[in-house]
Amino acid sequence: MQVSPPPDAAASATLVASVQMAPIMGDVAANVARSTELVEQAAAQGARLVVLPELANTGYMFASRAEAHALAETVPDGPSSRAWIALAQRLGIYLVAGIAERSGGKLYNAAIIAGPDGYLGTYRKLHLWGDENLFFEPGDLGLPVFHTELGTLGVAICYDGWFPEVYRLLALRGADIVAVPTNWVPMPGQTPDGPAMAHALTIAGAHSNGLTLVCADRVGVERGQPFVGRSLIVGSQGWTVAGPASHDREEVLLAPVDVMASRRARQLNDFNHVLRDRRRDLYDELLGATDAPRQR
Repeated sequence: MQVSPPPDAAASATLVASVQMAPIMGDVAANVARSTELVEQAAAQGARLVVLPELANTGYMFASRAEAHALAETVPDGPSSRAWIALAQRLGIYLVAGIAERSGGKLYNAAIIAGPDGYLGTYRKLHLWGDENLFFEPGDLGLPVFHTELGTLGVAICYDGWFPEVYRLLALRGADIVAVPTNWVPMPGQTPDGPAMAHALTIAGAHSNGLTLVCADRVGVERGQPFVGRSLIVGSQGWTVAGPASHDREEVLLAPVDVMASRRARQLNDFNHVLRDRRRDLYDELLGATDAPRQR
């Protein structure tokens, strides 16, 4: 396991971390234990926000809905949630972790958000990929944001990033940083050593919305499915500030984030601002917008 040192940062910057790990399918206890070790390593380096991969507690390649149901748990009172909440409190950090959630007989590909004071909330993946549609319901909690002393935090999971509306709405709702737990798989036509499509989408989403995106992927091959790895952190100007990580090793990426500088980055020049330049007279009717979300 490798810990990448953070770049030099201004005194006002907050250190954020992306944890790339290799979950073991079905071994929830081992996955939570390993994630705890990696989060502790990130916190020891000074990270105040740590992001874990999608479905970090269970693994991804469920064989059946029965298996998914057996491994999923309620949030925030299930064992993985309790462990991660206690971890965030003990370390005094903010933690975003992908989890298989069970609620009222339905399953969700979700993320738990915890902080120094405990449980903050849950995000449920809006856009399901592939066989996820056999096991999970599409998210029904919308795109919440969480106000912290680090800045305003949003969450998106993996395939959500293929839809530009997700990052745009989070930016309009005041998000400064978006945690992105993910289990990226190769896209059609993507070569093993070639550029990752997910990187292009992440860079575009960060730049076009003035957001810092902290993407935590997994590595390994699970029941025949290879994962891309190559986690990264992209700053609000669209430049990669940490990573990409390797395609096959557990790693912790660290990068400083200056929230005030990130907000200023939305002003591209004297005339252009990535949010204020929107042609709402055209978009709102097409997109069915009925209100004007808050923007910075």
